[in-house]
Amino acid sequence: MNTRSLSRRIIHLDDCFRRGEALVSNQQFDHLLTNLRRVDPDNAIFKGNTLLSLASGHYQEWLEEKLLPDTRLIIEPKIDGCAIALSYEKGALKKAISRKGTDKTEPLRTIQNIPSTLPIDQDIQIRGELYGPGLEPARSQRLAAGHLRKKVPTGEGLAFCAFQILNSDLNHSIQLLELEKLGFEIPESEFTKFSTSEVELYRKLWLQGKLFNNYPTDGIVIKVNSRKLQKQLGESSVAPNWAYAVKH
Repeated sequence: MNTRSLSRRIIHLDDCFRRGEALVSNQQFDHLLTNLRRVDPDNAIFKGNTLLSLASGHYQEWLEEKLLPDTRLIIEPKIDGCAIALSYEKGALKKAISRKGTDKTEPLRTIQNIPSTLPIDQDIQIRGELYGPGLEPARSQRLAAGHLRKKVPTGEGLAFCAFQILNSDLNHSIQLLELEKLGFEIPESEFTKFSTSEVELYRKLWLQGKLFNNYPTDGIVIKVNSRKLQKQLGESSVAPNWAYAVKH
């Protein structure tokens, strides 16, 4: 399959996934993306997303290549839904956008646990996931994607989990506390230091249903806690270098 055919297939599969009609597994899709990135790293696919995705694969290599042994990490659930960024101006919700940069403000106003106003007089941008509590991962994603397409959305069965302040210099753990103070739902999280054995333990606990089982998850996410180190690690055209998804 040549580069053009591969990129077209990825776009088609991505569109189907966002309509709630996934044709391949997450692992198969990630494999196609990895192949395209290897042969054509400057492909337009990797420049079109407004919200960055997460790299995934061999997390042991990521840990060893990117981090020092005393790096503090946070483990969070990889919630299966739709990525959303909220923009508040002087405390008022002004815009909500999807991963592709599409304006979804009105559908997001129907989600009960998204505050319409915040007790602050400053601009803030928040990233999180729209998902279906209590649902299987695939159903959660379909419900969230369907809600964003509806002409008259109700928000029924959906919630928003906030996990990042995009325009903040605070460490990640402090960001979560601030988000909670502002009235947002935040994810459960575990703290650890750089250790492949520790991360592997969390992965096994997740696989056994003993970790983050209150969410529709398709994995766990490893994040660097230090905002200073996050900035030093930076990001690629498609993913932050300071966070990594661990799947099956």
